[in-house]
Amino acid sequence: MKRVTVTARALNLLLTPSTGGRKRPAEAWDKVVSDVVASGLSLDGEETFAKDFGFLLECLADEPGLLPLGWTSAVADSKSRLENRLKTKALIAEHPAVLEERIERPVFVVGMPRTATTLAHKVLAASDDHRGPRMWEMLHTDLETDPAVIGKRISDLDKGIQFMMRVAPSWKVIHPSSVDSPEESMMVMPHGFYHLFLRGPMPAYREWLKQRDVRPDYGYLKQVLQILQHGREPKRWILKYPGHLSDLEIIREIFPDATFVWTHRDPVTVIGSLCSLMETSWSTYLKHPDLHEIGRLAVELMSESVQKGRDSRVALPAESIVDVPYHQLNSDPQRLVPKIYDALGARWTEKDAGNLESVLARPATDRKHEYGVARYGLELGGVEAAFGDYTRLVAKLNG
Repeated sequence: MKRVTVTARALNLLLTPSTGGRKRPAEAWDKVVSDVVASGLSLDGEETFAKDFGFLLECLADEPGLLPLGWTSAVADSKSRLENRLKTKALIAEHPAVLEERIERPVFVVGMPRTATTLAHKVLAASDDHRGPRMWEMLHTDLETDPAVIGKRISDLDKGIQFMMRVAPSWKVIHPSSVDSPEESMMVMPHGFYHLFLRGPMPAYREWLKQRDVRPDYGYLKQVLQILQHGREPKRWILKYPGHLSDLEIIREIFPDATFVWTHRDPVTVIGSLCSLMETSWSTYLKHPDLHEIGRLAVELMSESVQKGRDSRVALPAESIVDVPYHQLNSDPQRLVPKIYDALGARWTEKDAGNLESVLARPATDRKHEYGVARYGLELGGVEAAFGDYTRLVAKLNG
């Protein structure tokens, strides 16, 4: 599968003159923050939020072979996330009633990437009783209701998505996206291992993540949901992001009545697929991605995440976690999905059955990007050993 296009190569050449900031990342980011403040947004109380993105960019700038496209897109993404945070804070200050919104019984779809979390998310979010935050809502969070304004916002964002698909067309296979569809809450979460999956190994950032308190991130996520719910009919929120698996107990601190839908798939298959995803993304950011580094990092991050999830579930009420076997969800969704609804205390209707058929009608193209683990310097036995008895548990669930 072609990972780097002629468009990407040409764009890297065009961007080269404007990427001097990667040699002085701290200064470059300070300039971005100054520009954001000059636009009228207040940084008061969010200095740490801004500083953390500066650290991320410094770690990225240290990556050997960092391409101009990798640097400029990371700076643009960091700036957008900072602006959205400052705008939401200003909006809440202007409309304090937003914080009175009750986010009741949210559902977090968790599990390793490539385990049908997207399918489970879309199926659950399609219900009339449920709602998944859409990509454009998380990137531009406000109380806007004017259809013309919203339509232009969606159109502008869609142009960006379509451009990136031309740069890396394999993303159409790996993770089809629509700005007006429910998306992963990593669009709001400022930090997490998704930066490693998408951009590069960044060892200093990885160590920093291990020590970081993510409670403020989930507090921010809650505020975003409160804003999106304010003045609208309350519905049950359906959220999804593989990184949530590492934070189950913290999520329950912020959302005390949250329920988790945990999808399970053979780790060896997951790792091969995930490594392929990482290779595609790293190839956009880095000149010579190290495939063996991809393999090592994928196994380390995923085995740690699964273990954290398993440790956390011991402390959580049994009914707060709904286990979903990947193969059963894919082979017989008409039988399994109603059971998931029932486990969540959600009603299943004829309309939901129709929604399920619509979701399943999407062409199944994701297998095109899957590779064996040997491509990434891994052995089957080593991957299985890294996950301990989880491999046997998954086999039992899927049996």
